[in-house]
Amino acid sequence: MSEQHYPEDSPPGLTIGISGPTRKRIAQRLIGLGLRLKGAHTYYIRPGARVDVSLLDGLVLSGGTHVHPERYGQEPQVSARYDRARDTTDQLLLEQAEAVGIPVLGICRGAQFINIFHGGSLCQNVTPLRVNTRHRPLLLPMQTVRLVATSRLGQLMGAPVIGANRIHSQAIKQLGKHLKVVAVDNDLFVQAIESTQGQWLMGLQWHPEYLLYHGGHRRIFGQFLQAALSFKLARLEPETSGT
Repeated sequence: MSEQHYPEDSPPGLTIGISGPTRKRIAQRLIGLGLRLKGAHTYYIRPGARVDVSLLDGLVLSGGTHVHPERYGQEPQVSARYDRARDTTDQLLLEQAEAVGIPVLGICRGAQFINIFHGGSLCQNVTPLRVNTRHRPLLLPMQTVRLVATSRLGQLMGAPVIGANRIHSQAIKQLGKHLKVVAVDNDLFVQAIESTQGQWLMGLQWHPEYLLYHGGHRRIFGQFLQAALSFKLARLEPETSGT
C-alpha cells in the first residue's frame, strides 16, 4: 500500500460525517472535497441511516430541500419539495452531536435545521421581502455579508464585510435558544449563526463549498477540522493520561 501524504496544515485521522440527500449531489461532493483537501476522511449519511455519532469527529449538515414547516409549528406557505426522512435523520444526528459535543457545521438547509432544532423558526419565502439585495440566485460571491468582528466567523474571515453566494429562498426568522447571529446581508436576513454554549457549532446560510477557490471560505473548513481535531484529542486525553 502506498504511503498517504497529508498537507502540512492538515490533521490526519479525522472522520467527518456529511448528512445529505439520498442521491449525493455536487454540493455534497464539494463539501467532501473541501474536507479531504485538509486531510480528513468523510462518511456520507443518507436519510434513514443509523449512525453512531460518537464514532465521528465532526458533523456537517449540508444543503438541500426545505425543512418541513411542521418542524417549527407552521403549515407550508410555498410550493416546495420536502424530505421528512432527512428531517428525522438530521434531528437524530443533532441530538447525538449535542449530547457528545462534537463540532457541527451547518450549510444553508443545515444552518436552518440547527436553528429549528434549537426552537427557532424560518421565513418560508424571503424573495419578495428583499429590497437591497438581488432576487435571483448567485453562485458567485456577489452577495454582501456583514460579520460580527468579535465572532468566531468574523475573526476567521479577518474582515467586517465579505462576499458570499446565495441560493436560498428561506432564512432564519426567530432565533433558536443558545444561538447568536454573527452575520447578516444587506436586508438584515441572518447569514450565519454560532452557539453561545461550549460546543463548536456554526451555521452558514451561504455555500462555502462552491467557493473553495477563495482562501477565506476554505478557512471555514479548516477551522471546523481544527475544532474536530481538538475535540478528538480531548476525548483521547483520559486514555493517554492513564498510560
